[in-house]
Amino acid sequence: MSAAKPVVVYSTRLCPYCVMAKRLLQQKGVAYDDVLVDINAERRAEMLSRSNGRRTVPQIFIGDRHIGGYDDLVALDRKGQLDPLLRDAP
Repeated sequence: MSAAKPVVVYSTRLCPYCVMAKRLLQQKGVAYDDVLVDINAERRAEMLSRSNGRRTVPQIFIGDRHIGGYDDLVALDRKGQLDPLLRDAP
């Protein structure tokens, strides 16, 4: 599935939840921008701003919508709401 909206995953290199979130997106065939906030302080500040101060990773965005972390992503998928969100045009 090709996402109509850009998908951004703010993550770190050692975070198991980041790995699982990216794996779920890969299984759906979704391309995403992986922003490693553990090596780029400016992008960490961007993540904090976009996520209203949430410091945990991953922080996932589909278009301008803040999804939250891995648990939030999986919850959307289980409700059947993730695929339509990924398909929606901006």
